[in-house]
Amino acid sequence: MSQQHYDVIILGAGASGLFCAFTAAQRGRRVLVLERANKVGKKILMSGGGRCNFTNHFVEADNFISGNRHFCKAALTRFNQWDFIAMVERYNIAYEERKHSQLFCLDSAKDILNMLLDECASAGADIRTHCEVTQVTAQKEGDYRYELAVSTPQGEERLHCESLVVATGGLSIPTLGGSGIGYDLARQFGLQLTPRDAALVPFMFSDQMKGLCERLSGLALDVEVSANNRTFREALLFTHRGMSGPSMLQISNYWHPGDSISINLLPDDNAGDWLLTAKQQHPRSLLRSVLAQKLSKGLVAELQPLWWAQHSETPLAEFSDKALRNIGEQLNQWRLKPSGTEGYRTAEVTRGGVDTDGISSKTMEAKQQPGLYFIGEVLDVTGWLGGFKFQWAWSSGYSAGLAV
Repeated sequence: MSQQHYDVIILGAGASGLFCAFTAAQRGRRVLVLERANKVGKKILMSGGGRCNFTNHFVEADNFISGNRHFCKAALTRFNQWDFIAMVERYNIAYEERKHSQLFCLDSAKDILNMLLDECASAGADIRTHCEVTQVTAQKEGDYRYELAVSTPQGEERLHCESLVVATGGLSIPTLGGSGIGYDLARQFGLQLTPRDAALVPFMFSDQMKGLCERLSGLALDVEVSANNRTFREALLFTHRGMSGPSMLQISNYWHPGDSISINLLPDDNAGDWLLTAKQQHPRSLLRSVLAQKLSKGLVAELQPLWWAQHSETPLAEFSDKALRNIGEQLNQWRLKPSGTEGYRTAEVTRGGVDTDGISSKTMEAKQQPGLYFIGEVLDVTGWLGGFKFQWAWSSGYSAGLAV
């Protein structure tokens, strides 16, 4: 069994781990990154449809969910979106701005991963894959604070380090390496955890809505969705399992089991007023014909048996104003109760994690455990869709990299 010593060992070769690695190595620290999967940066490569939504032009604390909404501010200030954009431009990586100020690679997410790996290589940070950490113990004496037992294809190894950085991510998308080891280590060293669940995740339905979604599978439309005093205007995508698309992923961050969601199918209109105007202008028209001017015929055909089944062949002139206003209200506030989400299998992030009360917001070090750091998704900091998850990875990795 070989024994090796490092200044810094980082668990996880994802976005935050790699960023921390070269930041520390540039300071002259001897750095080793351990990745349990066969490749590094798998989530980077699949993000943004393979184009990597690497940050956003506008980043604020309000774009993150945490038990302590102020915790993320120090790191986001120390290394902000403009710092990362400057790095991207230094590498001549072509990128574009999409709606909501999101920044994507023009070519491939590989450009971002290769940039991080080039920085690690030039700084001298060592990266190993196929490494499963089986045990971590704190050393009471000697030159190094932590001893790690690591299972590798070549056999068992004992590694020692002064600083141990946990960048293992959360439970989302286990096929890409998501695991709970970071939470286990937090518990081992006495840190608290906040409740964790799947976020940025599609919704499922078990009632009649399940059939409706199946029949409309593939249909996308622009909506405004609300839950728990949060509202997002984005695309909704019907799937054979339920509802997805950016609007649903965003609101899932704020939804809890048992909650309802409200969907505004006509976010640019007061639907009741519009229907009353249509009644005056097109008294002989059927309601489904009028609605088909603004919504797909397929969706209108599904809404008809739900909201005006007895009046499917009734001209608008014969609808009472009250009836049209009620239908308009439903169009602007379609209240639904999901049965659940698709869970960690498809979730882009894990909401919750290591309680930030036990972590220094400036260095990411555990307050009661010297030399132990937590960065990225493993912490109770969850970024919205739109480049915010990655910006938290860069910023928290940088803050720890300056301190380890």
